[in-house]
Amino acid sequence: MTEAIRRTPIPFEQASALVTGGTSGVGLETACQLAEAGVSRIAIVGRNAERGQAAREAVLSRKPGVQVEFLQGDCNEADQAIAVCEAARAAFGSVDILVNSTVGPYGPTLLHNIPVEQLQDIVLKQMMAPLLTSRIVLPWMSEKGGGAIVNIASDAGKLTTPGESVIGAAMAGIIMFSRTMAIEAKRNGIRVNIVTPSIIEGTATYQQVMAAEFSSKLFGKAIKMAQLGVVTPADMAALIVFLASPQAAKITGQAISCNGGISAA
Repeated sequence: MTEAIRRTPIPFEQASALVTGGTSGVGLETACQLAEAGVSRIAIVGRNAERGQAAREAVLSRKPGVQVEFLQGDCNEADQAIAVCEAARAAFGSVDILVNSTVGPYGPTLLHNIPVEQLQDIVLKQMMAPLLTSRIVLPWMSEKGGGAIVNIASDAGKLTTPGESVIGAAMAGIIMFSRTMAIEAKRNGIRVNIVTPSIIEGTATYQQVMAAEFSSKLFGKAIKMAQLGVVTPADMAALIVFLASPQAAKITGQAISCNGGISAA
């Protein structure tokens, strides 16, 4: 029997992190909590420069002295994803932690109400950033002998929910992509996990879905089922930071629901 290879995870104090969707919500809170946990080099990615600079200042206000870089780009586009990842590597020398917290602009809608022309855009804007950035940083992590990737999907990728046929397909794609990558990458000391929330209060997505008639009814029912409390960005970030940390050194390929008891997916 081949002896298992023991790899020492990279301590947070020596790690560099790249957080896509890092200018607000879960991504921004994750960047802040990573900094507070000891990660001293963090790149946050977003499309809007003004929000990006505000996010950078927010991280520094929580943890002064951290090196925080804002990188402008849309990681759903291959050329921009390459530019962003290479910029992070150039700034820090490595990308040891990758967190994908990008969110598409589309909410739950019954399939027959979605224009055919919109289907491709929904899928691409929901799932391409995790695929592209993971593929880009994977060889760098392999060369270094370790790393941690946490991709955020949704319980919609595990459970059938009216109005989430296309979104659910994209989320299921992120989950299966990440789990398969975890098995491929474990030999190089790289861990890949997925966090799957339901609804997260205090985010732009929460406001969007609660403002629409169909999705507000859908998630209004879900909220009543969250008897442990509706999940917040802080809840999500704490789980993500744990999964990226040396404390989770033997956890990989897992899709973990964080939903306050809405379901046991």
